[in-house]
Amino acid sequence: MPGFDTLPIEETLEDSPQTRSLLGVFEEDTASISSYFSQLFKAMQRIYDAQNELSAATHLTSKLLKDYEKQRFPLGGDDEVMSSTLQQFAKVIDELSSCHAVLSTQLADAMMFPITQFKERDLREIVILKEVFQIASDDHDAAINRYSRLSKRKENEKVKNEVMEDVYTSRKKHHETTMHYFASLNMLQYKKKIALLEPLLGYMQAQISFFKLGSENLTQQWEDFLTNIGTSVQNVRREMDSDAEVMDQTIQELKEASDPLYMPDPDPNIVPVNRNLTRKAGYLNTRNKTGLVSSSWDRQYFFTQGGNLMGQSRGDVAGGLVMDIDNCSVMAVDCEDRRFCFQITSFDGKKAAILQAESRKDCEEWIATINNISKRIYLSENPEEIAARVNQSALEAVTPSPSFQQRHESFRPSTQGRPKTGRSGSQCSVGSESPALSSLSLDSLVASDTPIQFDIISPVSEEHASQAKSAGQGRTNPFGESGGPQSEESEDSILHQLFIVRFLGCMEVKATENSDVIYETMRQILAARAIHNIFRMTESHLLVTCECLKLIDPQTQVTRLRFSLSSVVLCASHQENKRLFGFVLQTAGGRVDGRPVTVCYVFESNNDGEKICDSVGLAKQIALHSEMDRKASQKQRELNKAKEKQQEELHKQKQIEKDLEEQSRLIAASSRPSQTAADGQVLVLSNSQSEDSDVGEEGQKKGESEA
Repeated sequence: MPGFDTLPIEETLEDSPQTRSLLGVFEEDTASISSYFSQLFKAMQRIYDAQNELSAATHLTSKLLKDYEKQRFPLGGDDEVMSSTLQQFAKVIDELSSCHAVLSTQLADAMMFPITQFKERDLREIVILKEVFQIASDDHDAAINRYSRLSKRKENEKVKNEVMEDVYTSRKKHHETTMHYFASLNMLQYKKKIALLEPLLGYMQAQISFFKLGSENLTQQWEDFLTNIGTSVQNVRREMDSDAEVMDQTIQELKEASDPLYMPDPDPNIVPVNRNLTRKAGYLNTRNKTGLVSSSWDRQYFFTQGGNLMGQSRGDVAGGLVMDIDNCSVMAVDCEDRRFCFQITSFDGKKAAILQAESRKDCEEWIATINNISKRIYLSENPEEIAARVNQSALEAVTPSPSFQQRHESFRPSTQGRPKTGRSGSQCSVGSESPALSSLSLDSLVASDTPIQFDIISPVSEEHASQAKSAGQGRTNPFGESGGPQSEESEDSILHQLFIVRFLGCMEVKATENSDVIYETMRQILAARAIHNIFRMTESHLLVTCECLKLIDPQTQVTRLRFSLSSVVLCASHQENKRLFGFVLQTAGGRVDGRPVTVCYVFESNNDGEKICDSVGLAKQIALHSEMDRKASQKQRELNKAKEKQQEELHKQKQIEKDLEEQSRLIAASSRPSQTAADGQVLVLSNSQSEDSDVGEEGQKKGESEA
């Protein structure tokens, strides 16, 4: 249907909250239409009354002009010219009065009749059908409640047959009334268009007929336009008739096909049980404790969403989380003499819910579906095929386990021989021998009961504040950033790339071997945001350098978070949604026992997440090469220093040896006996020899001290 949506007649039997919400939108639209058309009707009624008044006033004017010649004015004489002129005016005005009378008749038929018929017949029909629909809905709810209270121990066939017949009659009446009500609301959209266009078309055509004497001023363009409007109205009417026939045929087919479904407990031979489902929705009775021994039962709409069981009341817009059914326990139970009851127990055994289905078929399907979801079969690519392979017998799902601990252990995969999950995100790899067990290995990725942080809390770390204080500069940044060291760090960095990102959340994780931990963290954070209706995201600028990763406030340029590049152990983007990426940080000594704390941060970016991951990888490579170059340079400097020291030692050793030789020579020269020359002169040492002797003695002392 062009231009607007329609109420699904096929879903009237299910009567889900989504259908009721859509019905509320149509009812609100109907109320708006009724209010608007009431105002439009008053405006058109004023036009019609004004036209009738104009016609009557024109006729009265013509009559008074004709009676002018019969008047005897005391001061006026018989003026033949005036009388003749007024007679001509009276004739023209009389003809104009006739035209006004015709216009009034045309306005009554073409303008007032369609809008009056729409207001008094169509809108009134919607109001009556709404009252009948509400009565039928209340009768159906009362019949269902009476049927749900049938005793299991005290079987009374007469009462049971009466109750089942009452359910059949009320459900059939409710279904038929709902279908007719939905069809009327759908048809109202067509009738609204017709009720808007037909009066306007009639008004314009009446005005054209009124001004037919002066049709020279009426261009062909207006006539073509009005002709097109008339053709459009006829096309809408034909489309309405065609759609009405299709809806009537659909109603008849649904009546025939839905007749077996009116019974609350259908025959399994007619409607078989499907035990390979991984998604299910429908009404269930939930047990609520009101005291130590008392309880109450409420009828609510339940549906599965991934690994969660959601509940939604009839007046709610969206569903709420009832229980996490991953690795849960489900079994059929007897509760308060009610039939078709089953109990769901959470993974840790701290939370349990008792629900009652409408029939044995629904009870078995709910148990089989929850049993399949508890094994995380829904994470695989072909869940129904895997469910058919894993669930060899649906009766195992309704058999109570001997104890919760045994059933709890039965859902855990064995630690020996556990298959490693490949890089497939939250889905199992195709062709694996046991997709359920491979999906269960995701428990080893994320720490259990780990809180999720959805916003950035600390603006600046204390470490950077202390660095700013010890930078040696008298002024500090009033926004909390350090001045000198950070600017030098960003300026000296080879890599300097900036990305616009939005923080989705972070949580502690266990494994860091592959990218599956990032994919699983993305899944849990997005699921938690959807469950708790958290849509706000903090936008930041991610600065990638060779030393660190920074999250900077785009308005104040304050560094919100700073991560050392050496602590980033893993970085990956989502396989399907390329705008999602995350990285894993590992800090040593974060816990009491000294084990490293591993946290996974998840972001959404305007760019491709792979580009950001490549930038982080490039930064780590540059940092690695820089570190290797720094270590090589430092080692070379140490070698050069050792070589210089060795050469200096050799030089000193040579100087010592030279001094020792000189000292030995002087000692040898001084130990000789004084010889007298032949001419009687005495041989004495020269001044240079005495100085050399002094130097030799000093060198000897110096050599002894150094030795």
